[in-house]
Amino acid sequence: MAGRKTFIIFGGIMLTAALMLCSCVTVDEEPYREYVGPEIRGDLPQGGRKPAVADAADPNSSASDGGPLKIGIQEAILLAVENNQGLVVERMNPQLSRTFEQEELAVFEPVLGAEASNRRSVADRLSRAGSGTETSTVDTITGSISLAKLFPSGTAVDVTAGAGYTDSSLYSDVFTSGRLGLTVTQALMRGLDIRANLARLDQARIDTLISQYELRGFAEILVEQVESKFWDYALAKRQIEIYTDSLTLAQKQMTEAEERIKIGDLAETELAAAQAEVALRRENLINARSNLAKERLDLLRLLNPSRDVDWDRDVILQYDTSLPDVQLDDVEQHVLVAMRMRPDLNQARLQIRRGDLEVVRTTNGLLPKMDMFIALGKTGYSDTFGGALDNLWGDSYDVIWGLAFEQAPINRSARARYTRAVVGRRQMQESLENLSQLVQVDVRSAYIELTRAREQITATAATRNFQEEKLRAETEKFRVGKSTSLLVGQAQRDFVGGQIAEIEAVANYLKALVSLYRLEGSLLNRRGISAPGAEPVVFNPES
Repeated sequence: MAGRKTFIIFGGIMLTAALMLCSCVTVDEEPYREYVGPEIRGDLPQGGRKPAVADAADPNSSASDGGPLKIGIQEAILLAVENNQGLVVERMNPQLSRTFEQEELAVFEPVLGAEASNRRSVADRLSRAGSGTETSTVDTITGSISLAKLFPSGTAVDVTAGAGYTDSSLYSDVFTSGRLGLTVTQALMRGLDIRANLARLDQARIDTLISQYELRGFAEILVEQVESKFWDYALAKRQIEIYTDSLTLAQKQMTEAEERIKIGDLAETELAAAQAEVALRRENLINARSNLAKERLDLLRLLNPSRDVDWDRDVILQYDTSLPDVQLDDVEQHVLVAMRMRPDLNQARLQIRRGDLEVVRTTNGLLPKMDMFIALGKTGYSDTFGGALDNLWGDSYDVIWGLAFEQAPINRSARARYTRAVVGRRQMQESLENLSQLVQVDVRSAYIELTRAREQITATAATRNFQEEKLRAETEKFRVGKSTSLLVGQAQRDFVGGQIAEIEAVANYLKALVSLYRLEGSLLNRRGISAPGAEPVVFNPES
C-alpha cells in the first residue's frame, strides 16, 4: 500500500511536469502574418479619386494594354505602390524579420528526444569456480525518451522514461529495468530575470517593427518621387509646346524679315539675327525633346506598369491644371506632426528601446551563475519488462538535489558587453536628439521653400505678362522700322524664359508641397495609403 502511494505521488509529479512541458502559453507569440505592404485606403484627399485596385491588372485599362499609358496622379501612385520593383523588394523585409522572432520563440519550445542503442560485449573473466577463466557474452539494449522545456522564469524541466534489457551468457535469466525520472533546475541569480530571458525575443520583435517603419519611409519617398516625376514630365511636355510655339514665332519673324529685305524696307544685316533666333529655338526644342524622353523613362521605371516594361511606350498625363487649394497651418504644427510621424524618428526611438533590453540582458550577465536542481527517479528491475514496470510501484526511489555555482573571477567579457550596451544606449539617445534637430530644420526649410514657391507663381506670372507686352511692343516697333531683329529676338527669348519660369514655378510649388508632407511624415495618410508604422512610438527619455 505504501508503494502504491509513493508511485501515485511520483506519477502526479511526472504528469504535472509533462503538462508544464507541453504548455505553450508561457511566451506570448504574435501570429505570423504574411505582410502585403502599403495599400490604397478609402480616405483620399478632397478632390482625389480612389482608383480601383483592379485597374492595374485590368486588361482593358491603359496601364496594361500596349497603347499609350493614360494616367492621373492618383493612378500613378497606385501603380507605383503595387508594382514598383524597389518597393516589392523592400516589403519583404518585415517578413524576413519575423523569421527571427520565430527563432527566438523556439528557445522556449518543448524538445522531444529519443535514444536507442544495442551493445554486445565478449570478454574473458575469472571463472566463478575461482580458478581459470571463462568467456562471457553480454547483449545490452537500452532505450529512452525525454521531454525538456526551458521557461522564461529560468526554470528548466526534463522528464525522462527509459528501459533496459541485458542478456548475459553467464546467467540463465535475462535482466530488465525501467526508469522514470524528473529533473528540475531553477536559476537563482543569472537567468532568473524574466525580462532578461525574453530580451532577445523582444529585440527581434522590435526589429520587425523597425523594418515596418523603414518600409513606411521607403514608401513615402517612393510616393514623393512619383508625384515629383509626374510634374517633371508634365513640365517637360509643356516646355516642348512653348519651344515649338517660339520656333514658329521665330520662323515667322525670319520670313517677315526676308520679305522686307526683298522690298528694300530692311537691311540685309537684320536677317542674321532672325536666323540666329530660329537656330536657337531649334536647339532648345531638341534639348526639350531629349529631356522629355528621359523623364518618360524615369516615370515608367517608377510606375512599372507591366512585368516587361515597354520603354518606348508613350505616357499621357491627366491632371487638373488649377492649383490645389491648400491652407497651410503654422509651421510649428507641421513640426509637431513630424516629431510624431517621421519614420526615421520612430525607428530611432525603437532602437533606444532595443538598447534598453540590451542593458537588461547584459546586466543579468554580470551575475554569477547559481542554479538549484532536484532530480527524482524511480527504477524497477525484473527478468521481464512487465515485471520491471510492476516493480516501479515499490517504495524504492532516488532523489538528488543541490546547488551549482559558476563565476569567472574577473568576468571581463560580461563587463565589456554591459559597458558597450550602456554606452550604446547613451549614444542612441544623443543620436535621437541630433535627428530631432535635423527633422525640425527639414520641416522648417521645406515650409520656407513652399511659401517661396507659392509666391513665385504670382511673381513669374506677372513677369511673363510684362515680357509678353514687351515682345508685342518690340514687334510693333520693328514693323514700323523703329526696332531691330536683334531686339525683337531678345524680347522673344525673354518671353519664352518668362513662360518657362512660370510653369516651373507651378511645378516647383507642387513638388515643394509633397516634399513638406513627406518630411513631416504625413504623405501616405494624405494620399490615402495604408501602411505599417502609422502609429507614433511613445518614448520616455527617463525610462
